[in-house]
Amino acid sequence: MGDTNGQVVAGGNGEGNRLDQLNLPIDVLFDKETDSLIICDTWNRRVVRWSHRSGTTQGELLIDNIDPYGLAMDDQRYLYISDYDKDEVRRYQIGDKNGTLVAGGNGQGDGLTQLKAPTYLFVDQQQTVYVSDNNNHRVMKWNKGAKEGIVVAGGQDEGDALTQLWYPQGLFVDTLGTIYVADSRNHRVMRWPKGAKQGTVIVGGNGQLNVPFGLSFDRRGNLYVLDNENHRVQRFSMQ
Repeated sequence: MGDTNGQVVAGGNGEGNRLDQLNLPIDVLFDKETDSLIICDTWNRRVVRWSHRSGTTQGELLIDNIDPYGLAMDDQRYLYISDYDKDEVRRYQIGDKNGTLVAGGNGQGDGLTQLKAPTYLFVDQQQTVYVSDNNNHRVMKWNKGAKEGIVVAGGQDEGDALTQLWYPQGLFVDTLGTIYVADSRNHRVMRWPKGAKQGTVIVGGNGQLNVPFGLSFDRRGNLYVLDNENHRVQRFSMQ
């Protein structure tokens, strides 16, 4: 907080597939239990873990032969990974290479049992999986053990109406079930209350953002947005 320069905590040795390198890392989470970063190393088709301890020079392979995009971890330390090529989300115990299917996996399509290039994920305390179903321009909710999902935002084709999304990316869901989503090609962040048929724009849509990808909140309720095409991270007060 307050720094003007960052420090490299993973990679930084050029693009490549050695264990001291990354190639298009696209999502990351911090695992407090092991004091380490878990990273979707997308173009290397793998998920790797980097210890946060000083002196760490390379990562450790967790899962390979996957096209990973989004990552989430639940309270029981299960890891959830979206595979944008197989159009599915799988849940893994750390150390497990195969995982269990929890969303999609029925080929590419727009049916309720299907996904189309899923990207970012959010998992709540009930192990409900929320997925940015990117190429279907919708957010899907898959309850634990469900055989099909529920459309909870968008799903009305691509567009900029309040009922629509256009390539949704970053996701956050609060304890009330309110969905916050980075609506990337509409250059805005939207809030969809639980059960709502349309969302509201809370940031952007007016030149503030350019293809927002990731989003997160801190404990004070400030919103952080990865403002992708502007090559910056912005913080917005939501008071």
